[in-house]
Amino acid sequence: MAVQLSCDEKINLITRNLQEVLGEEKLKQVLEERELKVYWGTATTGKPHVAYFVPMSKIADFLKAGCEVTILFADLHAYLDNMKAPWELLELRVQYYEQLIKAMLESIGVPLDKLKFVKGTDFQLSKEYTLDVYRLSSVMTEHDAKKAGAEVVKQVEYPLLSGLLYPGLQALDEEYLKVDAQFGGVDQRKIFTLAEKYLPSLGYAKRVHLMNPMVPGLTGAKMSSSEEESKIDLLDSKEDLNKKLKKAFCEPGNIQNNGVLSFVKYVLFPLRGEFYIKRDPKWGGDKTFTGYEELEMEFAKEMIHPGDLKASVEVALNQLLDPIRKKFESPELLKLTSLAYPDSSKTKTGGKGSEAGGEGGENDELVPSRVDIRVGKIISVEKHPEADSLYLEKIDVGEADPRTVVSGLVDYISPEDLQDRMVLVLCNLKPQKMRGIESQAMLLCASIEGNPRRVEPLDPPEGSSPGEQVFVEGYETGKPDEKLNPKKKLWEKMQADLKISEEYVAQWKDKELMTKLGKITCKTLKGGNIS
Repeated sequence: MAVQLSCDEKINLITRNLQEVLGEEKLKQVLEERELKVYWGTATTGKPHVAYFVPMSKIADFLKAGCEVTILFADLHAYLDNMKAPWELLELRVQYYEQLIKAMLESIGVPLDKLKFVKGTDFQLSKEYTLDVYRLSSVMTEHDAKKAGAEVVKQVEYPLLSGLLYPGLQALDEEYLKVDAQFGGVDQRKIFTLAEKYLPSLGYAKRVHLMNPMVPGLTGAKMSSSEEESKIDLLDSKEDLNKKLKKAFCEPGNIQNNGVLSFVKYVLFPLRGEFYIKRDPKWGGDKTFTGYEELEMEFAKEMIHPGDLKASVEVALNQLLDPIRKKFESPELLKLTSLAYPDSSKTKTGGKGSEAGGEGGENDELVPSRVDIRVGKIISVEKHPEADSLYLEKIDVGEADPRTVVSGLVDYISPEDLQDRMVLVLCNLKPQKMRGIESQAMLLCASIEGNPRRVEPLDPPEGSSPGEQVFVEGYETGKPDEKLNPKKKLWEKMQADLKISEEYVAQWKDKELMTKLGKITCKTLKGGNIS
């Protein structure tokens, strides 16, 4: 027999662990009259990762509180957001998300029969919705649309109109899904306030807005589908999970930006009500925590070692992921995964040498993710023994041993200014001998022709570490070729469209080069070429 909850108990369940609630009075008014109708939407872009368990655990809370919950697979939004999902893949991505999210919910014991699943294009292409898009565009300013999407829509120097439409469409979804509340991350706050401002202009009611905090990824920054190092994929093997957790940011005593601790707080405690640490008796032995605050306090006092915390989280995560992995072992779902997320580093033809970039490979499609550009740190600089115009550098690119790089920078920058400098390094060109010494990578610089010619190394974002991957916005997924085939001249083709913008940002075809920490820049050579 279901336990009847009071209004206050429902509010407590609905709002626990949230960072912010807009419209608390309306929330209370609705719950005093009937059950709350709430929706959570997800744009079907990159593969969902373990941070998705955070909204899933809140959906479990909503259902316990008696809410009517709708999950929206926002396929049209995925396309509008700088085409993160190509049009031809929209339906496949929706199918993948639906299967994966249902598997997640089942793994945490959420009954699917209590949920409503909706695809965005099922109602967003209707005559009525389209007319409302036009009505909204006649009252909403470009400034407000751009501001609302600043933390959600991919920001570029020359934004597409589609990205400006995105926030308004998300606002309209509240009306067309006939809900009382929208739930999302606090990064969507500006979209929520846009909805509150403009929906009444169309004669529609303001909704309640429920906001989760942003959970740090494994590197300490926001967990993102586009940053491989920051996330644990829901289909990662136990071996990959172990490797990623071992490398995760989790300093002794540091409770800030700690993705491992945050996962315990926002997923494991809400779902299980406790957390079990297994450790050697000499370090205090095994312990079960029934409240997160005690766990955080003991970690802050260094009474819990990061290794023990990670090991215990690994056990709990595998328990959550095992049913999902098993479900996706079926031939049908394996095929769906490969179709929804095709590997751009593979050729379209099989046979010997069919790996992209391999000798004899047929794939010469220019996809920026095939180029392996990483952050490097110059650990030594000296003159080439056989050439006065060349430097011989040792550069740490996140591997066991530094790479030897020969560069022609003697006339442009002193060795003192290069020593210990963070730079950008192209790592998958075929090694070349330069005056008898093999150069194992290329140091990337901006340059402006003239008399004299000016050359300057590119700069990664502040706080970068050796080995961090550089990507072109919109091309975050896909693995680099092991070695670029020199006969295909892929680097030369890409290089032709690499420039420094008027804002001193490195770009390829007007799309920014980035790492997980931000943009690749150049200090002084705006408008320059990159080589």
